[in-house]
Amino acid sequence: MGRVAPRFPNLPDATSPEEVNQALLCHFFPPKPLPIVPSILRPYRGCDPLLPGEITAALRKWSSSSAPGADTIPYSVWKRVHLTAPRLLMDLLGPLLKLGYHPVSMKKANGIVLDKPGKPSYDSPASFRVIVLLQTVSKILERVVASRLSLTARTLKLVHSNQCGSLPALSSFDAAISLVDSVRTLQRPGLKVSTLFLDIKRGFDNVNASTLCSSLKKAGVPHYMVSWIGSFLSQRTCRLLFQGSPKTFSPVQVGTPQGSPISPLLFVICVASLHIQIPRGLSLSYVDDFALSAASTSYRTNIRTLQRAFG
Repeated sequence: MGRVAPRFPNLPDATSPEEVNQALLCHFFPPKPLPIVPSILRPYRGCDPLLPGEITAALRKWSSSSAPGADTIPYSVWKRVHLTAPRLLMDLLGPLLKLGYHPVSMKKANGIVLDKPGKPSYDSPASFRVIVLLQTVSKILERVVASRLSLTARTLKLVHSNQCGSLPALSSFDAAISLVDSVRTLQRPGLKVSTLFLDIKRGFDNVNASTLCSSLKKAGVPHYMVSWIGSFLSQRTCRLLFQGSPKTFSPVQVGTPQGSPISPLLFVICVASLHIQIPRGLSLSYVDDFALSAASTSYRTNIRTLQRAFG
C-alpha cells in the first residue's frame, strides 16, 4: 500500500500559502517579548578551550543517518571532517564559546508540518504538528555546552535532587522506581498514600530567556556560558515545510528550541523551584512530568494536601 500524501492545511481565513504559513507560525510559535541581545562582543575570561574530545563525545551521540536541518549537512560528514581535520571544528566553534555568542546563521531551523492522523477535518493548525530540524553544526556546539552546563548545574545545585530527566545516568526508570519505593516506604507504618500526576503544558515553549539567564548569572554560572545561552535562545528563525509552503525563514520565539540537546537541561533548571516540600510526602519529576505524593491516615486528608500543593 502506497504512502498517503501529506494533507495541505485548509485554514478558513488563509487563502494563500503565505497566509497559511503565517497562521501556522502564530499557532506553533506565538509571539513573546524579545530578549535583550548584546550589540558588542568581547571575549570572556574563564572559558576553557574547546577540546577535540568534547567534539568527539558530541558527535558520538548521533546516528550518521539522522536528518539534518537547514544546513543539509548530515552528521556523517562532520564525523569524517573531525576524523580527518580535528582542528577544523575546534577553530570554528571555539571562538563562539569564548565570545558567548551563537550566530544568527546557525539559528535557522526547518519545521516539517505533519498532519495528525484520524482528525475529522484539517481546517485548524491544531490538526497538525511540527517536527523541528536544527542545523547539525549548531547541535554539536549545543551538545558541548549542555555537557559543561550539566556539570556546573550539579555543582551549583541548579537542578532539584528529585528531577530524574535530562541528566546523565538518570532515566524514566529511575523516576518510576523512586516513586514506587517512596510510596511503599510511606505505606509501611499503615498510612494511606495518594499521588497527583501533573504535566506542564508547553513547558519548553514558555521558558523566558531573560529570566533564565538572570537566574544562571546569580547562581554563579560562568559568564561566557550565560551569554551564549542568551544568544542561542534569541533571534531564531524557522522555515515551515508543507505542501505548497513558501519556504521562507520567519522570526520565531520558541522558549527553548525543540530537538536541541541543551533544551531539556535548561527547562529542568527553570522548573527546579516547582519541587515543593510536602509533609509526609514527595515531589518527584521527570522533565515536565511531575508526581506529587501525600501520606496520612485518610485519603480525604491527602486530597486536601495535594489541592493546596497544586494551588
